[in-house]
Amino acid sequence: MYDTSSPYNWKHYKTVSYPWGQWTLTDASLSPDNKWLAYTSIQSMVSIAPTDPNDTGDPYTLDLDNGPSHGYHGRRGFGIWSVRFSGDGRELVAGTSAASIVVYDIESRRVLHHVRGHSDDVNAVCFADKMSPHILYSGSDDTTIKVWDRRSMGDHREAGAFVGHIEGLTYIDSKGDGRYILSNGKDQSMKLWDIRMAMSTDRFNQLDPTAHANTSGFDYRGGIYDDEDWDVHPHDNSLVTFRGHKVLRTLIRCHFSPPTSTNSRYVYSGSTDGKVYIWNMDASLAGIIDVKKATIRTRQMDNRHRFYHFDEPGNWGTCVRDASWHPNAPLLVGMFPHFRSKTLANTSSVCLEWL
Repeated sequence: MYDTSSPYNWKHYKTVSYPWGQWTLTDASLSPDNKWLAYTSIQSMVSIAPTDPNDTGDPYTLDLDNGPSHGYHGRRGFGIWSVRFSGDGRELVAGTSAASIVVYDIESRRVLHHVRGHSDDVNAVCFADKMSPHILYSGSDDTTIKVWDRRSMGDHREAGAFVGHIEGLTYIDSKGDGRYILSNGKDQSMKLWDIRMAMSTDRFNQLDPTAHANTSGFDYRGGIYDDEDWDVHPHDNSLVTFRGHKVLRTLIRCHFSPPTSTNSRYVYSGSTDGKVYIWNMDASLAGIIDVKKATIRTRQMDNRHRFYHFDEPGNWGTCVRDASWHPNAPLLVGMFPHFRSKTLANTSSVCLEWL
């Protein structure tokens, strides 16, 4: 954890761990009051750690699987890909490898809803409105986004759906106004949606939205996407489609620009080519921040790890997995792993100005 009260001079003050984590940390979410950090791995448990530098106790562990335990340390049947706090900080929503969405009450340590709402991994979840816990979104490898109303979630039936991606989703971000949502997909496109245009459940059930998904066998983790495989989904109900970035190797994230300094008039995304792409709302390109160029050879590579394959000039690659726009300063922070050709190295972050 870092003290970022000075945007240009971060100070590390605390490190927390995840007990019995598997392979990686998959997601993290800061509570609305900035007092707690929830973070996940490919397990059914969420760790919650206090951000107070004087609190040196172990993190709390919340088990989101209410089914029977099995195996070493009671590990359960799913991992968590995405986790978010509700606007009041009292609940968590999580997307799982079991194609399900879990809503969890932190105070009572109880699973409120566990719905198998998709046919593949749920890579992204979020609340629609920071002022209300009632409406949720979920994005899946089955290529769809679903809208959930907590007040009718007990029958395991979505309140609506968005269709338009032809590959799985990597991330979704709500504008926080209960209306607009942004998504990134493995079809190398980002989309803007309006909840008022969501497809009804009856209409969704009449269609086979995955019938138009790409069937080329493309694997985003190691493959190169052929743009000839991309086409407009015949039932696409998105408002705007943004293209130009690369969504490969990892679950690349996208966001709305902050409301305070920009009135949320931009959207932006990380990219496998080491850049942050910034668009106007009409899909015209507002700017590109070249993180790779700014950080090339800034640290020594670790040649022991061979996982990704990059054919980059100079044997250097940088993949921007996520970026975050400062709420007031003209500043973006990017999280990226450094690569040499055919080599995975360490992960870092960098602050870059964009005016």
